Amino acid sequence: MVGSLLDRNTRAALWAAALMFDMGGPLVIDPSGWRLVPGHFAERHGLIVIVALGESIVAIGLGAEAGVDGGVIAAAVLGIAVACALWWAYFDVSALVAARRLAQLDSVPVRNRLARDAYSYLHLPMVAGIVLVALGLKSTLAHVGDPLEWATATALVGGAALYLLAHVAFRRRTLGTFPVQRLVAAVLLIGFVPVAHRIEPLVTVGVVASLLWATIAFESVRHAEARREIRGADHARHHRD
Repeated sequence: MVGSLLDRNTRAALWAAALMFDMGGPLVIDPSGWRLVPGHFAERHGLIVIVALGESIVAIGLGAEAGVDGGVIAAAVLGIAVACALWWAYFDVSALVAARRLAQLDSVPVRNRLARDAYSYLHLPMVAGIVLVALGLKSTLAHVGDPLEWATATALVGGAALYLLAHVAFRRRTLGTFPVQRLVAAVLLIGFVPVAHRIEPLVTVGVVASLLWATIAFESVRHAEARREIRGADHARHHRD
């Protein structure tokens, strides 16, 4: 209420301080008294990711409002391929093993700290990456024949990189593993940002889609056995339920 009465910069600084206070509070509060149902908690955060991915599909349609031609159709198809890759990277295995890990912890403080770090905190950059990709896709489809502006290129390519980096941190915190392939893909995307500003928009979206799906394909082949076991166990659990 006080911030609404102040000028723009002071208001932004005050609200940023309030946000930091609100988000930082759980880091200094004893988590022992929190009560959560692991399966429900993980599922709610998965639904947030789904909502963000749905908005990225909507953004593709909004970006094509100016008119539809061959370039717009191609960009839309590639954009949907990007959104599908983002979905697969989270829901194929990562979400399953993280939820299982959360449910297996018997110590309430340890489980609550994991829920705080991996879900309340690390899902924030994950969703932010999806939102940035959606923004980049919308602007790209609206000007598919023009070189991408720096802001659009950074949002589209950098957003995908941020999403992968959040996944690296998420896997590290929940499972203690380090998905090097996702880190490498994120670094390649970051390095591609200056190039994306100078080449055809369709090529940029195609590179992002190709790099994401190449990473997924590598993981699917290299970890095929573990993936089958994880998904088989999850299918059996749902069948029993």
